[in-house]
Amino acid sequence: MDNKQKLQEGLTALGLTLTTAQQLLLLEYVALLKKWNGTYNLTSLRNEQTMISHHILDSLTLLPYIEQASTLMDVGSGGGMPGIPAAICRPDLQITLLDANTKKTTFLRQAVIELGLNNVTVASGRVEEMHDKKVDVVTSRAFAELKDFISLTAHLLNEQGYWAAMKGVYPYEELEQVPENVEIVKVDKLSVPMLEAERHMVIMKPKAV
Repeated sequence: MDNKQKLQEGLTALGLTLTTAQQLLLLEYVALLKKWNGTYNLTSLRNEQTMISHHILDSLTLLPYIEQASTLMDVGSGGGMPGIPAAICRPDLQITLLDANTKKTTFLRQAVIELGLNNVTVASGRVEEMHDKKVDVVTSRAFAELKDFISLTAHLLNEQGYWAAMKGVYPYEELEQVPENVEIVKVDKLSVPMLEAERHMVIMKPKAV
């Protein structure tokens, strides 16, 4: 099975219909990850097909949770997951990729240019120093424990905003430590095609004052 077939099979399993151009952009992004990985240390994975399942398809499980969103911030974006795959699939969604590692943001800026993603902005710096933007959704993939994720990013949410935290195994202990002023809307077990590891989506929002 080649990369294109693997991606198509995964998209079908996720119930996603993408244009040929979008599929090609996702594959081009994988190629960029592989090309620059040695320079920027973007991922521990070396195989493109593994990147498709572990990075692309995994990132795309976010899409059903942001259907009504128009702005999103990917905090601790690293190599661009889940922000870049989401941006490719949702060109109407304005996405900010934030990372404190300048090597990572150098790659992200290059990737955004090469992929022609006009809906993506790259920001370099610490999340607690970001005060000029508020968004509908703040997301992350393995950025921090939930309580830290909440405390570091609460100022980034607009009035109707919420958090979409992508987690591995069910985060029992982390959920117990979520502050009382935050509502845990739901915790869904995710099914990622061709990925054996557990994945969960935690949706949270500030409680009304």
